[in-house]
Amino acid sequence: MAARCRIDHFGFEPGTVIAGKYRIEALLGAGWEGEVYKITELGTGIERAAKLFFPHRNPRNSAAKRYAVKLHKLRHCNILIQYYTQDFIEFEGQRITLLLSEFVEGELLSTLLKRHRGSAMHPFEALHLLHALAAGMAEVHMAREYHGDLHTDNIIVRRFGLRYEVKLIDLFHWEAPRRENIHADVCDLVRIFYDALGGARRYRNQGPEVKSIICGLKRTLILKKFRTAGQLRDYLETINWQ
Repeated sequence: MAARCRIDHFGFEPGTVIAGKYRIEALLGAGWEGEVYKITELGTGIERAAKLFFPHRNPRNSAAKRYAVKLHKLRHCNILIQYYTQDFIEFEGQRITLLLSEFVEGELLSTLLKRHRGSAMHPFEALHLLHALAAGMAEVHMAREYHGDLHTDNIIVRRFGLRYEVKLIDLFHWEAPRRENIHADVCDLVRIFYDALGGARRYRNQGPEVKSIICGLKRTLILKKFRTAGQLRDYLETINWQ
């Protein structure tokens, strides 16, 4: 029997119909486990997001099952996209799992930052963004779960005046959650804040309130102040501006 080829890329073009019932609209993102597409259900006209798993990253459908179960467990967490169901397609002779979830309007945080002058937000904008992220991740941490890979390319953002609505495109490494995983999430949140402000080239000129959060990106100093996203959220809500 010929060995099956390894699939590392689907490359579906807009307009392609898969499983006879979903039309591909756009590629939303790609990662280690698979690709995420915006799709339309042909029978209803409803837009969804579909994550397609690379078979070698999903042996015996194990990764997709863990992903779905965890999303269901954390369905009360507003920062997470809501999971609906799973389906399957055939691609290059192999069975591919699709996880279908809600489609969220917005843009990647990385794209939003590029539209800012100098790719940098005003500190008050960045603080509102950080608060939205910390508040969302606080719900995940309260459930004793974690994300594990927060960065500007897997966060969808919509702005409403001063308020930001944030959603995570992708989710979770699969190890059992440990304290170190939650600590990594906190450090990732601070790093996103740092990057949103323009990174190293603008850090020196930031005010003491901003530097009190970033702590020079020193992990030990960050975790001395904020050991969970909830502690970071509470700090932002009670910060004393000079």
